[in-house]
Amino acid sequence: MSWVFFTLSAVVLQTFRNALQSKLSANMSTSGVTLARFLFAPPIALTYLVLLYTFSHQAIPEFPLKFVLLVLLASVMQISATSLMVILFKQKNFSVGAGLAKSEALVAAVLGTIFFGSQLSAFGWVGIVVGATAIFVLSGGGRKGQLSVKTVIIGLACGTCFALTSLFVRDASHLLNVPFPHSAAWVLLWVLCIQTSLLVSYIAVKHKSTFVALKNNARMTLATSIISCFGTICWFSAVSLHHVAYVKTLGQVEVLLTMLLATFWLKNKVQKHEIIGLLLIAAAAVLVMWA
Repeated sequence: MSWVFFTLSAVVLQTFRNALQSKLSANMSTSGVTLARFLFAPPIALTYLVLLYTFSHQAIPEFPLKFVLLVLLASVMQISATSLMVILFKQKNFSVGAGLAKSEALVAAVLGTIFFGSQLSAFGWVGIVVGATAIFVLSGGGRKGQLSVKTVIIGLACGTCFALTSLFVRDASHLLNVPFPHSAAWVLLWVLCIQTSLLVSYIAVKHKSTFVALKNNARMTLATSIISCFGTICWFSAVSLHHVAYVKTLGQVEVLLTMLLATFWLKNKVQKHEIIGLLLIAAAAVLVMWA
């Protein structure tokens, strides 16, 4: 059940990371907020990998072409997902934006089964469907005026990108000829280095003023990078150990923490239908842990 520990740890870290990104999005461009997630993360990932080799020596793995392609795809998908998440923050309130992105669990189940060879149990499928229903309820249940078509499309696109990120990461980690957690750590380092290089290059060409904004928000940017990196370590570890769909369904308990932050920090009002959604999320979490 190590995957449960890693998932719940990731949930806590990601909740605070999303809150910081939501704050940054108020006075920074989408690309800047996205870069804040990755900017200082590679040195942390490298330190983590060095510590793993210090306490449990393994050979340096070979990196086949398929591995390189998978980590490149994962990097691009996660950048896209993070950017879409920031756009969601600007479309609706914080809790709704984060909730819509949780469509990734159902998307991961479908894509994982069709294209990635995932074999999910009946209990698992029920849990995933219950979780998806919870997200629908939390997002307003389709009630008139709750969501625009644009917000729904962005939310589903965000969830799909997050799902593909995790599926590519899982496949990449299983290609390396080293055991867990070394394999997940190598994937993490590759992905973070690619992401940081791509975003820094893009911003240097298109939006140089973004670097000034990052400097002016240096403390929050550093905090976002650190929390994000530790959260990503936990996510990558979890999906390396277990099916992505189960990990992401259990990860929906993040919505509970998100709503607490939205209520007490960001001062968003929690509505009655969200209580029903939270109960469904709890049921989904139990089902996938039993699957």
